[in-house]
Amino acid sequence: MNSPYSFDHLHLRSPDPEAAAAFYVSAFGASIKARMTPGGKLRVVMDLHGVPVFIEQVPADTHAPPKPPFLGIEHIGLTVQDMDAAVADLAAKGVALLDGPREARPGVRIAFFAAPDGVQVELIERKG
Repeated sequence: MNSPYSFDHLHLRSPDPEAAAAFYVSAFGASIKARMTPGGKLRVVMDLHGVPVFIEQVPADTHAPPKPPFLGIEHIGLTVQDMDAAVADLAAKGVALLDGPREARPGVRIAFFAAPDGVQVELIERKG
């Protein structure tokens, strides 16, 4: 069955889109594809391993997201082949580990890391 819908992008907001984008480039190997200013606000367009991500500027006094769990999009999930190597890589880059690594269920390990602007990134390793 064909659906009239397909995924287009993930949209994040930040008071400093350049710094947020630099984090995703440095920590996770994202690539910056474009910069634009719709409505006079900077938007950095990135590719996060096949996922288009827009990071758009908001005023510095914009409310931060609440601590999880909460309704709505809670985190970005990335697959890794070797959790221990990925955790060590991010630790060397100074990325803060929030939880894990731990076994979520047999054959699945997860860890959560802090990203700019209250965003969390989950790493997930699936074995077997």
